[in-house]
Amino acid sequence: MGNWEFMRSGTTVMGSTGEDTAVRGHGLIETANGLSLEEINSTISVPKHSSGFWKNLLAFSGPGALVAVGYMDPGNWITSIGGGAQYGYLLMSVILLSSLIAMMLQYMSAKLGIVTGLDLAQATRKHTGRKLGIVLWICTELAVMATDVAEVIGGAIALNLLFGIPLVLGVALTVFDVLILLLLMQIGFRRIEAIVMCLILVIMAVFIYEVALAQPDMAGVMQGFIPRAEIFGNGQLTMALGIVGATVMPHNLYLHSSIVQTRKFDRGDDTQVKHALRFATWDSNIQLTVAFLVNCLLLVLGAALFFGHGDGLDTFTSLYNALGDQKIAGPVASGALSTLFAVALLASGQNSTITGTLTGQIVMEGFIRMRIPMWLRRLVTRVISIIPVLLCAILFGGKESSLDSLLVYSQVFLCIALPISMVPLVWFTSSKRIMGKEYANPWWLAAIAWIVVVVLTGLNVQLLVQDVGQLLQYLM
Repeated sequence: MGNWEFMRSGTTVMGSTGEDTAVRGHGLIETANGLSLEEINSTISVPKHSSGFWKNLLAFSGPGALVAVGYMDPGNWITSIGGGAQYGYLLMSVILLSSLIAMMLQYMSAKLGIVTGLDLAQATRKHTGRKLGIVLWICTELAVMATDVAEVIGGAIALNLLFGIPLVLGVALTVFDVLILLLLMQIGFRRIEAIVMCLILVIMAVFIYEVALAQPDMAGVMQGFIPRAEIFGNGQLTMALGIVGATVMPHNLYLHSSIVQTRKFDRGDDTQVKHALRFATWDSNIQLTVAFLVNCLLLVLGAALFFGHGDGLDTFTSLYNALGDQKIAGPVASGALSTLFAVALLASGQNSTITGTLTGQIVMEGFIRMRIPMWLRRLVTRVISIIPVLLCAILFGGKESSLDSLLVYSQVFLCIALPISMVPLVWFTSSKRIMGKEYANPWWLAAIAWIVVVVLTGLNVQLLVQDVGQLLQYLM
């Protein structure tokens, strides 16, 4: 197949680009031009393809969970619950469509990594050059930091709700999650995958329990999956755009193309490559189905408990309080429901911390071929991310509404970064020259993907204009 061949000799690696890597430095900053996430690349053994479906699925399961985290992070919660509270089950079809789009894009991302041996950042740098690579890196880094802002805000609010820690102090405490990450990196990547999956199950279990108590109208839920013209109403469309924008996350495309390479198999054997791609796709689709269910549960919870009382439920604290208020949530309201909501929020933030750090390393090494220790990378990124959050919390007296506004405005960078990541992904995976005739996207899949790119880019431009307009109004 010839797409992915590496020759190692001492500190020099020859990749599919045909270029020798620079000799690595011995300080904190080193050059990186070899394997994606080299310290964990090809470190997890998998059984032979003849070992049976379930044994292989178990071996390949894990990367999909880390990707799914981005589809159920704190940024999704307000839009999904708010969508249910304001419009009932109307927007269920939007969540379904967003999830199907996510499955398609993540399949392409996994295929790029498995077939070419390059993650999306490396492939983009290879086919664009140094100067444009630096520009794209800056845009992508801003998107990663914007995601980190959401994690900081979600984590600080969860600590406030659970333990009464003031928001300003909670924001400062989030910088110490670098210690958690350092500990996790010592126990091996396979165990990190297991921890992430457990946290996902905690989140899912919390919302299954809360939705079961809410006793939603299941007929209404099923009808919600059928698209209706009402979605194009002014308020409904704005909320739908928010759900789509919060669901499809650009950093996941870089992450997935890298971590699928943690599995060890013969990259020169087409049979094993097809086998790895098959089970990576199963893993991704199963985990994204879980993320889809979580987002559905969030919207159903909002519709079942808060429909008709949706005004003012636009912050995490207001949702937390509403779950314990029988006047709003009805007789099922209790302090236990509120506490479980905060626990799930904290779990979501910690999951996103792990994936955000890995993505930051991937884009830095891929775009500008620079490597720094993961703990330093995490510390710098988190400190930069908490500065605007701290300033906002201090200037507005620790009011959560100001932090939620900052969370919304931080998504501007995600609007910019999504087309930057989608366009090269679809281009690369549709190219027979890059992927080979056998692995390139068929014409019908490429056509669907380009339509998705155009539509999502348009939606993101609309969201960008809307968010910038709101920000200007807020400042004036």
